[in-house]
Amino acid sequence: MRIVDRKKEIIINAAGKNMSPATIEGHLKSASPLIGQACVIGNERPYNVALLVLDPDSAAAHAAAHDLPDPSPAAVARDPQVQLLVADAVDRANARLARVEQIKRYRLLESEWLPGGAELTPTMKLKRREIDARHADVIEGLYAGDGA
Repeated sequence: MRIVDRKKEIIINAAGKNMSPATIEGHLKSASPLIGQACVIGNERPYNVALLVLDPDSAAAHAAAHDLPDPSPAAVARDPQVQLLVADAVDRANARLARVEQIKRYRLLESEWLPGGAELTPTMKLKRREIDARHADVIEGLYAGDGA
């Protein structure tokens, strides 16, 4: 038998501060109905970054309310108004978090994370190792200065 991951999900940043990614992700998701999924990355890093995915139902409702031609989450994620709404939501979430827990950069992904898919378990838990592997280039880009 060998242990391959932590029993509890916890981020320990480069300065040694411990924080719960689930708490930070909960604040992000509760800040806007548009945010369906959030994955916070920051283990052994100088600060936290996040990958955000739109909620498909909220994205479709937003598209209908604002006369967008394509209601898909990918198309709605490219809409400048949605990007401003998500940026405002991240700011509101950061206001409720300790400075060390705050999201410094994030990326609104155009993909959809489905239960039982590559990023989520059937019970809607994040597959963090899979997300890290699939989105490694985006994550590295966020730490290099790309993204909001």
